[in-house]
Amino acid sequence: MLDPIAAYDRVALVYARLAKQRKKYLDAVERLVVAEIPPGSRSMLDVGAGNGARATLISAAADVRDVVLLEPSAGMRSYCPPQANIWAARAEDLHLRHGSFDVVLCLWNVLGHIMPSAARVEALRQFARLVSPQGKIFVDLNHRYNARHYGAAATAMRFLRDRFSRAGSHGDVLVTWDIDGYRCATTGHVFTHSEFAALSRAADLCIEKRFIVDYASGQLRNRSFDGNLLYVLRRL
Repeated sequence: MLDPIAAYDRVALVYARLAKQRKKYLDAVERLVVAEIPPGSRSMLDVGAGNGARATLISAAADVRDVVLLEPSAGMRSYCPPQANIWAARAEDLHLRHGSFDVVLCLWNVLGHIMPSAARVEALRQFARLVSPQGKIFVDLNHRYNARHYGAAATAMRFLRDRFSRAGSHGDVLVTWDIDGYRCATTGHVFTHSEFAALSRAADLCIEKRFIVDYASGQLRNRSFDGNLLYVLRRL
């Protein structure tokens, strides 16, 4: 079991391949984000930016000129564009950074690699501190009750466990990748809507919009059981 940053150092070798496998979903999220970025936005912070490819695409489509990539993994940073402005830090260390951004991104369940729940609240508080007064924050999460992806039986078990036992570490999961025959494992977390709504309130953020996106096809869904969750947030 590796720390998430150490795991992504190894995943960096195949990250582009993994992203290609989820291209329909990732493309759909990017289109939704671009459509919701406030006109005239000029600055963007991408938290957990990976290889920087998504921030590059989103900023170009939205005509955002000033982009900062926050990426703690040295392996992932090695694949970022050479001219990129990079903060080599964890999201948990954002309190040490200063700036103001019209757009803050935290995509593809990056928040789920921040442990424990109190650290996730602190990261969201820092997003609220760094976003400009009229700016927006975009977070997409793996949905704990995504029955279309996890299956009805597994989702029902999760629902019953959440309903009838103390919350504790509910949603903590093992995340694994097969990297050319080598099994790489780390910790992760999958969320419910009510859980994320509580985290947002604790961080003085309000949910402006929520989209349900099919993890396989990228299609928008009406039922929360049919997809992952993309949120548009603002400061209170």
